[in-house]
Amino acid sequence: MPVREIMTGQVATVGPDTSAKSAAEVMASRGFAALPVVDGTGAVIGIVAEADVLRSRLPQDPRLHLRRDDPAAPVPPLLVGGVMTTDVRTVPATADVADLGHLFLDEGLRSVPVLDEGRLVGIVSRRDVLRTLARSDDEIRREVHRLVESYTGESDGWTVEVSEGVVGLTGVGAAVDASAVQTLARTVPGVVAVRLLMPRGEGAAGAAPSGATGPVPSR
Repeated sequence: MPVREIMTGQVATVGPDTSAKSAAEVMASRGFAALPVVDGTGAVIGIVAEADVLRSRLPQDPRLHLRRDDPAAPVPPLLVGGVMTTDVRTVPATADVADLGHLFLDEGLRSVPVLDEGRLVGIVSRRDVLRTLARSDDEIRREVHRLVESYTGESDGWTVEVSEGVVGLTGVGAAVDASAVQTLARTVPGVVAVRLLMPRGEGAAGAAPSGATGPVPSR
């Protein structure tokens, strides 16, 4: 599944001369974890995250600490340009959501800008990825069945079952390559695995051998 299918297309951006406080207000009011920072041409030159505007902006309450902060502590940067991260990780709109998930986990990122031929077209967050996993089994089943029916031209050639996001496909005498049907099912948001089950009809082309009900290797 490509990133473009789950990203937020209406992107709120800020410039380097935007106040850090204003950036915080946008993130807090709209539920964003980060905002792309763009220059006058619209090119992405940085990203400002929640942590960037929190840093050095929470002075201790002197009533609650025996050891108090220095009252003459320096004023933190007031503009986004002074707090943003300039080493920006981006992803193309055609990137696989699976690869994006690994990026989030491996690098501890919460959101990244999405580019199409170098142009900012969206932003995608961990929450967007998580939302695909929250789809109901019934919704997933209907979409998988629709795709399979459209591809095979048969309304009852395959039986689709879904449990906890795991799709079970059973060929009913369908003369269609089972690997193609399996690949189709894997494109549906919310699918976590696809299993080819024992065919109930004779001559299901490409179907799994009798008794092969375990996970099918990726193709």
